[in-house]
Amino acid sequence: MKGTKSKGKADSKLSVKKTAPAKRGKGAEKDPNKPKRPPSAFFVFMEEFREEYKKKHPGNKSVATIGKAGGEKWRSFSDAEKAPYVQKADKRKAEYEKTLKAYNKKQAEGTKADEEEESDRSKSEVNDDEDDDEGSDEEDDD
Repeated sequence: MKGTKSKGKADSKLSVKKTAPAKRGKGAEKDPNKPKRPPSAFFVFMEEFREEYKKKHPGNKSVATIGKAGGEKWRSFSDAEKAPYVQKADKRKAEYEKTLKAYNKKQAEGTKADEEEESDRSKSEVNDDEDDDEGSDEEDDD
């Protein structure tokens, strides 16, 4: 009877299916050709700040330390001090919108061409199927 008890436990363990957790928020795969979003004013500031900070502190390799120092300096800035970075960010955003429109236009043209090809293919495939049916009737006559 000891053997039957262990089998029961083994069967219950085997019957339990473990599945991977469901992925969230990821729909279709991202297109590598799609233009990247522009950085905000803070990230434009951080590009310059990182270079300055690395010159002043060449031994520091910590990303967190640089980020904290940059965040503190950004918070201490007045709106007037932030203005040049906001202007640079706005300029990059305008460029991004232009490239995104061009990208979307290109994608729309590509999908129209793909749809036309599919419709042509489906027509030819239907015709091929009809030809095959006629050929099979002739073979039955022999």
